Amino acid sequence: MTTELRTPPRVSEGPSRRSDRALRRASGEARGRRLLRHVLLILAAMVMLYPVLWMVAASLRPTDEIFRDPSLLLDDIDLSNYADGWSALSHPFSVYLLNSMIVVIGSILGNLVSCSLAAYAFARLDFRGKRVWFAIMLVSIMLPVHVVIVPQYFIYSELHWVNTFIPLILPKLLATDAFFIFLMVQFIRGIPRQLDEAARIDGCGHLRIFAQVLLPLMVPALATTAIFTFIWVWSDFFTQLIFLTKPEKYTVPLAIRAFMDVSSGTNWGPMFAMSVVSLIPVFLVFLLGQRFLVRGIATTGGK
Repeated sequence: MTTELRTPPRVSEGPSRRSDRALRRASGEARGRRLLRHVLLILAAMVMLYPVLWMVAASLRPTDEIFRDPSLLLDDIDLSNYADGWSALSHPFSVYLLNSMIVVIGSILGNLVSCSLAAYAFARLDFRGKRVWFAIMLVSIMLPVHVVIVPQYFIYSELHWVNTFIPLILPKLLATDAFFIFLMVQFIRGIPRQLDEAARIDGCGHLRIFAQVLLPLMVPALATTAIFTFIWVWSDFFTQLIFLTKPEKYTVPLAIRAFMDVSSGTNWGPMFAMSVVSLIPVFLVFLLGQRFLVRGIATTGGK
């Protein structure tokens, strides 16, 4: 009598098991892609931050050792460059910081007031030639500052405004930054017009609608305008070089440029130290206003 061995039948995988395995494989691939993306972003950030970190390290080294070692490691920390740089020029560096703050605050207030009013006019008012003027405003974004700086200089020179802060602040009061106008126009267009109509029924005019209805909703766009104006004006060198020639009127970029002297050499250590000091306000403003910056650029006005 023979015994026949039978192998049990092979059970095939069900659809649910195959789908679970596919989901696990897909999630693993997604994690791998995210990890690779983060590694690449970290490497790119290190490459971009290296010059800034090297400048900070150079400001803590003696001047004769700055260009000997390109690394970021410090054998000894020397703070004398900050003390020397603060009083190296004809005036304390606080004078130049104060001058820059005057120009920056005036420019921010000018852009906030003038650009918001111009944006309200383009977004909510109906007037003859509106599309033409809006197109001209957009074209002016492509107009470089070097084209208008010469006629501006002649005008301000005849008005005896050279070596004052007026040429740097006055254009901001006249809504000359078309980028901010366009930003606020797009933001206001995202706010429902029903709010304007409800306010008009309550007896509000254009000024009250703008000030009491739209302006509180424009905080992200206004914050974006303030942040960009601060960064651009604080780091502006060319315009300030044209209109400010007296040392007591120098702003921070002109003061840092004064450390470089072709005849007697460049005082690298104090210059790097004061460059680090000049970056601190920009870093703080960007850090504190980052969330408003993202919301403002996205122009999400309607809630």
